[in-house]
Amino acid sequence: MRECPESASTRTEETREARFSRRGLLRTSLASVAGTFLPSAYDLNGARTMAQPRESASPDGPSTYESFVERARALAAEAYRPAPEDLPQELAALDYDAYQRIAFRPEKTIPLGQRFSLQPFHRGFLQRKRVDVVLQASDGTGRRLDYDSSLFDLGPALQGRSFPRSLGYAGFRLNTGFDTAKPNAQEEFLVFLGASYFRLRGRGQTYGLSARGVAVNTFGPGSEEFPDFTAFRILEPSGNETTITILALLDGQSLSGAYRFVVTPGEIAHIAVTASLHPRREIARLGLAPLTSMFLHGQNGAGARGAEAFDDFRPQVHDSDGLAVETEGDRLWRPLVNGRASTAISAFEATPLRGFGLLQRDRNFADYLDVQARHEDRPGLWVRPEAGNAAFGSGAVQLFEIPSREEYTDNIVAAFVPSTKPVPGRAIDLAYGLTTVGAEPTPLLSSAPARVVSTRVGSAERLRPTNPPNPQRRLYVIDFEGDGLPADPKAQVDVALSASAGAFVDPFTERVPQTGGWRLYAEYRPPNPLPAGDVVLRARLSHAGKVITETWDAVA
Repeated sequence: MRECPESASTRTEETREARFSRRGLLRTSLASVAGTFLPSAYDLNGARTMAQPRESASPDGPSTYESFVERARALAAEAYRPAPEDLPQELAALDYDAYQRIAFRPEKTIPLGQRFSLQPFHRGFLQRKRVDVVLQASDGTGRRLDYDSSLFDLGPALQGRSFPRSLGYAGFRLNTGFDTAKPNAQEEFLVFLGASYFRLRGRGQTYGLSARGVAVNTFGPGSEEFPDFTAFRILEPSGNETTITILALLDGQSLSGAYRFVVTPGEIAHIAVTASLHPRREIARLGLAPLTSMFLHGQNGAGARGAEAFDDFRPQVHDSDGLAVETEGDRLWRPLVNGRASTAISAFEATPLRGFGLLQRDRNFADYLDVQARHEDRPGLWVRPEAGNAAFGSGAVQLFEIPSREEYTDNIVAAFVPSTKPVPGRAIDLAYGLTTVGAEPTPLLSSAPARVVSTRVGSAERLRPTNPPNPQRRLYVIDFEGDGLPADPKAQVDVALSASAGAFVDPFTERVPQTGGWRLYAEYRPPNPLPAGDVVLRARLSHAGKVITETWDAVA
């Protein structure tokens, strides 16, 4: 897999402005679902006996994915009209704490079939925009969810207040009974809130990274845009159905779009995504199937050259620790990095793309030591294009790493960026799967070479001491685990190593009997002077003429 020339490039003041607008948006989205980091659970029996929320008949008639596509195409033919931010002053003036005090009443949960239910999010603070939510029964009848203040405990700042039905909602969460024997014991597993962001988890996992409908001009050229999901049509499941379908309309300055999400919760949660995007104008950088996550520090510290260390009792703090990219005959693993002076963009050519994902490979409590955050239970998300999907043809998976020292903001973005730029009036049709995973999406991969499980860096002087020690000699220790590794500790394992600047010296490998894996040791000697950007390092192992590991790809 070839790394594109854009790797490790940086942006200017425009990038910093985009970064702060992004963080403001993410901060409010994450804050609004703060209670969902450890998902709530309740018995739906109580909700079934309560009066239904305010609803009104939908004038649109039955909706299908095809009708949403036509709506998106018609929108794209018109000038963009942003939704009015008609938020009452009392809600717009709420601060973070007051908004957090607004809580949905669990007994008011809205049943959807026998296995699902819904809870809307209140508007207020930075969640200013209204989304149209319609529940569509199996006979095509639509019921629009109108605002109802009785669904919420509004907190002391809004005590006694009520708002008109037209206020609507900012988004919603879906709940399900993971245990088929206890369908009424429900937990939330999917959240749509803020722009085109949504979050998914499997059973036993906590919320971590987010997915998005689309990314537009993420870190230039041009100003980044955040199109919104403006309308949802939720197709109510019949009886005991275990999947639920959501139709969504997206609109923004540069494009509109229609989405169909067929959602299957479970131990592993899966969404089959179908989308049709309709550009209004040229888009310099269009990101498909984007993922957004947080990486503060990990096994090798912040990871960037000269980065300031974190004064933290926890050995690691992140929702994802690396990017995996699978192409025909190769899979690459890039450990995430923090602490650069400015945002870095790395691009990995992926033609054709088999899949990519931001993963959380460290799955043990001892890796994090955070009792409340439970980083070890955060899911990875794996994007797998449907076979033959032209939108995932020629292009690259691009990784955006934003320097951050704030745990509550996302600073990592990964998306597939097609080589061909969008053309106004020409639809882009997408079809892909989005799946929650633990350490490894093995059932979803075309092949399963041994994976990188850890990357550690330290002084090479420990093995060859000098006086005074030479700080330029760095020892990289890379552990591989998985099927296909030789069990014989005397086996001949070949090493392929490369560095875009400087050189590796004296590599050697050994079997790790405690894990059954293999470890690679290699001393890296950087050039003098160092180049301005990142130095790209790569390694993989072979045995008996066959590649047996994924490609380790890191920066120095």
